[in-house]
Amino acid sequence: MTKYTIIIEKGEGNYSAYCPDLSGVVSAAETEEETVELMKEAIEFHLEG
Repeated sequence: MTKYTIIIEKGEGNYSAYCPDLSGVVSAAETEEETVELMKEAIEFHLEG
């Protein structure tokens, strides 16, 4: 299993995240936990093509 670093930023009222190693893979949600889950899904989707 390959691991990817994600960067999570807290904004006003939400969290956003991106993966520096995978261009265009981003997510945003109301909680940090939800943002992480969405990033996992986005990375899987990106790698599946």
